[in-house]
Amino acid sequence: MTLFEVGVIIAVVMVLAVLLLPPIMSRKHGASYITCDNNLKQIGLAYRIWAGDNGDVNPMGILMANGGSMEMVVTGNVLQTFLVMSNELSTPRILICPADTRTAAFSFASPMGNSNISYFVGVDVTNYMNPQMIISGDGNFEIGGVAVMPGLREFGTNDPVVWSATRHVKCGNIGLADGSVPVTTSPGLHDYFQQTGLATNRLALP
Repeated sequence: MTLFEVGVIIAVVMVLAVLLLPPIMSRKHGASYITCDNNLKQIGLAYRIWAGDNGDVNPMGILMANGGSMEMVVTGNVLQTFLVMSNELSTPRILICPADTRTAAFSFASPMGNSNISYFVGVDVTNYMNPQMIISGDGNFEIGGVAVMPGLREFGTNDPVVWSATRHVKCGNIGLADGSVPVTTSPGLHDYFQQTGLATNRLALP
């Protein structure tokens, strides 16, 4: 092969890569959205089932002595809420967003921490009086280009919180108390914070 022919082959390969890479990446991101959406729907269902067995109150509204996670979630501990619902969740794999770099714990019996969880807990969603309350969702937020750190965080309706680029390309999934899981952009996220009716939304971020 001549040098010219080698150059032509390299150019053709580069053109094919440019044409084929975006659809491949799009399918990859689409798959992660779908899996994340399904995870959050299962989590929402687990909340419902658990609450149905506990006077229609979520773990965040019940003391630990009575089987809930009230004292822990207000410290930013996400793990305790999901451990309480381990029977309803069945596997810790659904607590990991596929677009996240974290890894799932092998089982609920194995050592776990907030680092094995992708999704936040809506601290004040203790019941289902307001179906538009935000009960769970992707935990990758930032304000002013700075990632919001794990722990108990309060977001006012006017706070400039946006999705970071670490998952879902500046979008994210949130789980509402009514069981729906909308995909939101950053402006949409502000709208959902406003729809909760709370001046301040408290989230426990893993």
